[in-house]
Amino acid sequence: MTEKIKLFFRRIRRSIIEYIATNRLFITYVILSMIGLMLVRNFTVDNMWSKEAFIADIALVLLIGSLGYLVKPKNQYRYFMIVLIVFALMEIINSIYYTFYSSFASFGELGTVGQTETVMGSVYERLKITDLIYVLFPFLFYLIHKKLLRSAYYNFMSVVEQGKKMCVVTLLVGCIFLAYTFVTASGTDYSRLAKQWNRVYIVERFGLVLYQINDLVQTLTPKFNSLFGYDEAAQSFIHYFTQEDIDQYDGENKYTGILEGYNVVFIHMEGIQTYLMDLEFNGVEATPTINRLAEEGMFFSHFYPQVSIGTSSDTEFTLTTSLMPAASGAVFTQYYDRDYITIPKLLKEKGYHTFSMHGNNATMWGRSTVHPLLGYDEMYFEESYSYNKDKDDPNNLEYINLGISDKKFFEQVVPIIENIEDTYTNYMGTVITLSNHSPFTYLNKYGEYDMSTTYEECDSETGLCEEITTNYLYDTPVGNYIMSSHYADEALGEFFQYINESEHFDHTVFVLYGDHDVKLSRNQVNYLYNYDYRTGEVKSEDDPTYVSYDDYDHELNKNTPLIIWTKDADLRSKLQGEVQYVMGMYDVAPTLGNMLGIDNPFAMGHDIFNIKDANYVVFPNGNFLTSLIYYNNSDSEYKVLQEGAQFTADYITRLQNKTEEILDVSNAIIVHDLIKNEGDTVLEMKENEVNK
Repeated sequence: MTEKIKLFFRRIRRSIIEYIATNRLFITYVILSMIGLMLVRNFTVDNMWSKEAFIADIALVLLIGSLGYLVKPKNQYRYFMIVLIVFALMEIINSIYYTFYSSFASFGELGTVGQTETVMGSVYERLKITDLIYVLFPFLFYLIHKKLLRSAYYNFMSVVEQGKKMCVVTLLVGCIFLAYTFVTASGTDYSRLAKQWNRVYIVERFGLVLYQINDLVQTLTPKFNSLFGYDEAAQSFIHYFTQEDIDQYDGENKYTGILEGYNVVFIHMEGIQTYLMDLEFNGVEATPTINRLAEEGMFFSHFYPQVSIGTSSDTEFTLTTSLMPAASGAVFTQYYDRDYITIPKLLKEKGYHTFSMHGNNATMWGRSTVHPLLGYDEMYFEESYSYNKDKDDPNNLEYINLGISDKKFFEQVVPIIENIEDTYTNYMGTVITLSNHSPFTYLNKYGEYDMSTTYEECDSETGLCEEITTNYLYDTPVGNYIMSSHYADEALGEFFQYINESEHFDHTVFVLYGDHDVKLSRNQVNYLYNYDYRTGEVKSEDDPTYVSYDDYDHELNKNTPLIIWTKDADLRSKLQGEVQYVMGMYDVAPTLGNMLGIDNPFAMGHDIFNIKDANYVVFPNGNFLTSLIYYNNSDSEYKVLQEGAQFTADYITRLQNKTEEILDVSNAIIVHDLIKNEGDTVLEMKENEVNK
């Protein structure tokens, strides 16, 4: 019996040695592929050892690799090398993409590639060595191939390899692993895989390769069949907007019609976040202008952008339409030709002249095409302004980062708007700033702002003390961002000085909003809160002076200012104070619409003064925020925001379902042009219900 056991293990050992000896190229391909895929998870979602993702990845690596056995041994190297290069490109793109968007890349976003031309500085600034480590794997594979080439490996394999048999066996093993992946998946897993909007969760659960294949299928299917999913989408759309409770937060409040007949100018503040308003260095506020406007006007302190790949363009879209960004790609590059109900269109119906102004070129995010479709009559882009365009001159203060500096821009904006006011009875415009766009490297152009800290250092032996000054934030990502924002705030201050000194704008309301966060990492922002300038290191969490700043704090810190301000003294007295209700970008149109006397019946947001503390902010990745909790959809965990808050599991389940419904319906409107195709049906059904 003992001899039989020994013989059994000898046969296994011999089989393993024989397999390794005759499959060295294939094994190398598998190992290098898996290391690369695991490193992507490690450097992005910090989940290198996810069992589910590992099994899914190796299943696809084996399935794809099995086809290599159908190629003659001497040509297998080319096949595996092509696959490894594809994997390396996929890994590099997703690694860089995650740095910017905390998500993973999609084929549906290929249409936005052209928008990177003017922001390549941001890409270069944030490149890490870990983003490029994946190029090593094809190179290592090449070196191993050269070593095998010098041996008799390929000649030997040409004689002994049973290609079809190995293909079938490898295919079978890959299928077993893939079957395990799907058998162990829950209904929620399948739903997220199908809907694709929670990409982080999909990669953590199904691996990067399956995510990317699924994403390709999701992207191509509607392209091949324009009616794909239309009936289901239309049904969901009609059901959502005819629910009994859909209008429960509609109606009048004390702000109804308060802005009827007033001109409206939106100030799109590039990259301005709310936490800047709390910063002060050596007695000087980081954003004194924004702070003053917030005190003089109505300030929404818990206001959150809801952006995806389209960043600034997503904000423009969501603010004017009260719809979420597209689930895949950007509306401005892929779905701009749909029929949307927008603030400019609704105000045009009331006789307003509409315009947009931006110092960047007209092709950025396709604004020259999209803005007329959103309802803007006139557009003033880069060619409308005169300034020194020598971007290589370090002393040229008229050119910062992507183009015209905010100070030079605002100087020319005011007379244009004054002329519009002289020409038209009413007007509505959007003014988009530019200078506070990353990378924040133009320190010599931002002006003087002393962020230094002075502390006392005492010698324990002599007892002598000396004052030491350190500017530890200088030339750090968060420090440079603060300096850039201080400049942008200063330019904004000059703009409002022009406004106050002008004989115009007495009947005009300015709505200022930060468009999105600046994509600094938690560690980079934590440098601001927990850097110990005495030791030159970030404090440990055991330090009694450590300020808690976890992943939830970082997400909550992405809010931006929303301010309504006017120099009309009587109106200002009615639009004043801090509004602390949780609010999203999609709530702007309903809230201002009620004030202006316009209505978008297909808004996904609410008038904040009707819904109040019952409001919820849905984010494109499936996270949501209420006055009580911030919910992370990736790990199904949440942070309680009010000490002692009472809520049930049903509260979370209801909001999970509501979040999914909002994302699905909003995306259906965008993809299938449902307002144009089914909007009248919904309005007729609601009218019939009222007349019953």
